[in-house]
Amino acid sequence: MIIDTKELQKKVVENKENHGFNTTDIKFELLCLYGEVNELFQAYLKHDKDNIDEELADVAIFLLGISEMLGSDLGADIVAKMKINEKRVYKNGVKSLEDENVTK
Repeated sequence: MIIDTKELQKKVVENKENHGFNTTDIKFELLCLYGEVNELFQAYLKHDKDNIDEELADVAIFLLGISEMLGSDLGADIVAKMKINEKRVYKNGVKSLEDENVTK
């Protein structure tokens, strides 16, 4: 399944507007995102698969909303970052100093 993240971003903010939720205070949204990540962590610790899936979706929804509020294209940003990560040099799971020349 291919997802149009830019369209999802718009729908997330539209839903927030329709329900009277915040669509302007980025700091508040980041704090809410932090709360959703904590809920995901708690579900993971309990091995609660259904809740894990729901909390993963909540985290994604907040990321999409924040991206739209900031005027970013999360899908394009992810693709660009993955290209950077593919070129990175790691040794034993740690970014190598050799990588500094690759990413600049």
